[in-house]
Amino acid sequence: MSKHAGIRALAIHFPRGLRTNQFWRNHHPEILEAVETRKKDRMWAAPEKQSGPSAGDDFDAEMAQYLADPFRGTVERRVLTPGESSLTLEHAAAKKALAAAELEPSDVDLMIVSSFLPDTFGCMNAAYLARDLGLTGQAFNLESACSSSMAGLQTACGLVQAGQFKTVLVVASCAYSRDTDTRNTISWTVGDGAGAFLVAEVEPGYGRLGGKSVHTGATCGALWFENYARDDGSLWFRLVGDPNAGKLLRDTSVGYLLTCCNGALADAGLRLGDIDHFVFNTPVAWYSKFCARSLGIPESKPVINMYPKYGNMGPSLLPANLWHAAKEFGFKRGDRILMYTVGSISSAGAMVLRWGDVALGSAPEPPVVSCD
Repeated sequence: MSKHAGIRALAIHFPRGLRTNQFWRNHHPEILEAVETRKKDRMWAAPEKQSGPSAGDDFDAEMAQYLADPFRGTVERRVLTPGESSLTLEHAAAKKALAAAELEPSDVDLMIVSSFLPDTFGCMNAAYLARDLGLTGQAFNLESACSSSMAGLQTACGLVQAGQFKTVLVVASCAYSRDTDTRNTISWTVGDGAGAFLVAEVEPGYGRLGGKSVHTGATCGALWFENYARDDGSLWFRLVGDPNAGKLLRDTSVGYLLTCCNGALADAGLRLGDIDHFVFNTPVAWYSKFCARSLGIPESKPVINMYPKYGNMGPSLLPANLWHAAKEFGFKRGDRILMYTVGSISSAGAMVLRWGDVALGSAPEPPVVSCD
């Protein structure tokens, strides 16, 4: 007989630095001027007018209010400071999750780590994080871009349900500020952070009730990482995008959303009206409202949007939005939650869970370093 698995603890952590839009006004005013006068393309631009309805209409409707803002709704983002890395963010988030669950590292028999991007290529971060935490069990890396935390959570629940592991720690981090060139407008929209889930067996009827995931191969070519020489001469990777990336991501968004969310509801044997709270990752400022509009979620059930505070943090968005939603909306024991994430050139996934005795890690520490 399969077991029931779910989240027992949830924690988030952010770097010390805070970067506001003033940074680009201070350091790259010529780029800001070019964008404001439309001499430089933006990934998220006004769509071309079409004669009939299209798959991206809901997306366009929610994006419209941000088109006059060159930063497209980004206000703040947390960024790495000297001495911080994806590994230090992961370590802090993992420690918070363990503390919230009142567990020791020796209680964890598997850790799944998603680092976007890792500090060490090839080996990536899992073994380093396991060593630093003092874990004695298994640890491996899992990568699915911005959907990595969902993929890790789905994997952890499946392994616990199958009885292969008892306690699984899922850790995801994002270090976009290190991996984007501030002279590229992509850097305006991104930030850094980490989150951790502690997954274990839960009582029947709680935890994961159903899920659905698909690959996002239709977005191949929209974004990629390339190596480049930094100002100090060292080589690293930076995120770049195709000029048509915004249109490609827009046109595929509704299909992935409906396929995964409707599939997860069907797998759980539930309908949309049975869901008490909805949590979406927010790679752009209007994404949560786009999801609500496309799914037909009533306004009486508000959705969280932490994008103005954190920007796009890739795989860290889901744990961050879930933590804040649990705090802001006061999730109650027995509430049903529908979560959804989408990642370019990776996967999209949805999960329905019933909220149980989930311990929330301590509140994120405020920034202490201005990076403007």
